[in-house]
Amino acid sequence: MKSLSVNVLDKADEEFADTLIELGLKRNVAKVLTYLKNVKEVTSRDLEMGSDLRQPEVSIAMRELEELGWIAEREEKKPGKGRPYKIYQLKTSIDAIIEYLETQKKKESLAMMASIKRLKELSK
Repeated sequence: MKSLSVNVLDKADEEFADTLIELGLKRNVAKVLTYLKNVKEVTSRDLEMGSDLRQPEVSIAMRELEELGWIAEREEKKPGKGRPYKIYQLKTSIDAIIEYLETQKKKESLAMMASIKRLKELSK
């Protein structure tokens, strides 16, 4: 039996992920993003184990992060036979991601306040 060493999310990381979820990110996206902020690069397999997500959840999260332009992905051939494995890393800094989320929430808040103001005008 092999012994593997994989980083896992700790209590502070879980809190970071929970906060991302509160801001509207999906659970699997938040966990993957939290894991990626702590490592230079990671294989999809290690990401599954370290973030406690299943392979389909990681794939879906990576697709969403790729659409946002936040991650870089490359493939590396395994020694011997078999499919190459994917290696991921953050392409955008975590500070820029937080700033993006802040901007999105400000826009949402302004839109809601405008709707409330309009309702008040219409109710008179």
